[in-house]
Amino acid sequence: MANNDAPEGAPAPEGGPGTAVGPGTAVGTAFAPGTGPGAGPEAGPGAGPGAAPGSEPAAARLLRLFEGHRLTPTQRRIAHCLVRRAADAPFLSSVELAELAGVSQPSVTRFAVALGFDGYPALRRHLREVTPSGRGPAAPRVNEYQQAVQAEIENLRHLAALLADPAPVARAGRLLAASRPLPVLGLRAAGPQARGFAYFAAKVHPDVRLLDEGGTMLADRIDAAARAGASALLCFALPRHPREVVEALEYAQAAGLTVITVADSAFAPVAGHSDLLLPAAVGTGLVFDTACAPMMLGRVLLESMCDGIPDAQARLEEFDARAAARGLFAD
Repeated sequence: MANNDAPEGAPAPEGGPGTAVGPGTAVGTAFAPGTGPGAGPEAGPGAGPGAAPGSEPAAARLLRLFEGHRLTPTQRRIAHCLVRRAADAPFLSSVELAELAGVSQPSVTRFAVALGFDGYPALRRHLREVTPSGRGPAAPRVNEYQQAVQAEIENLRHLAALLADPAPVARAGRLLAASRPLPVLGLRAAGPQARGFAYFAAKVHPDVRLLDEGGTMLADRIDAAARAGASALLCFALPRHPREVVEALEYAQAAGLTVITVADSAFAPVAGHSDLLLPAAVGTGLVFDTACAPMMLGRVLLESMCDGIPDAQARLEEFDARAAARGLFAD
C-alpha cells in the first residue's frame, strides 16, 4: 500500500474521500442540485441492512464500518491494517494496532473517534459484538481489493438507476452541442476526467477548450470562451474539491455561461454554482478514490452531445479516413 502519511489531524489526500458515499449517505437521486437523498455504494456480500453479523466475511464487516467516513491518510493506513488482519481485529490492543500499522498510539485513538466511537476500547467492543461466536460455514473470502471493485460496481448500478430518466442528460447534451466554443473544466483529481472528455469531444465538436490548469489565467480563459460565443461550460468536480473550482464556476455563471457539472454528489461544494448537476459517486475503499462512475457519465454525456451535433457522424468518418491515410493506429 502506498505511504501517504500526513500530519496528525490533516485533511484527507487529494483524490481521497470527499462527500461520503457509504450506505445511507445522501448522494442524490435526481440530476439537479438539492435533490433528495439516494443510496450509496454497498459493500458486497451480506451488505444489506438486514444482514446478520455472521453472514458476511470479517473484512467485509470492517469495510462497511469504514465506508462513508472522511479519513486522513494515517487513518486509512489503520483501516487497511485492520482489514488485512480482520480475524484478529477485535482482539488487538491500541498499542499492537499502532505497531502493525506503523503509526502512533494516539493516532489509533483518533481513528476510533473519527468512526464515531468514544475511543479505541469502544471500537474494539463493537468489533467483538459483531464477530460471530461460533464457526458456521466458511464465508467466501473477499479481500479489500475485491471490495473496492464491488463498491464501484454498485456505484455504476446506482448511476444506471439515475439514467432511467434520460431527460437531464439529454438536456445537458443539447447545451454542450450548442456551445461554440465548449470549455471543459477539471482541476486536480478531476483533471483526467476533463481531459478524457475533451479528447473525444474534439472529434465531433468544432471547438473544445480544455481548462485543466488553475491559477490567475483560469478566469481569463473563461472570459475568452465567453467572448468567443460560448454559452455553456462543462465541469468535472471530484473530491477533494478545490476552492478554485467553486470560484471558477461562480465566475462562469457571472459571465453568462450555463454550468453543467459532473460531481460525486448532488450536495458537493460546486452544487450552488451549477445550473445542472449530474451526480456519479466515487469509490472510497482504497487509499485514493476511484472514479469509474464519473468517467462513465462523461461518456454518456458525449453520446448525448453527439445526438445534438448534426454532422457528428460525418466528422467521425472524416477522422477515420485521415487516420487510415496516415497509418495512425497499429490495429
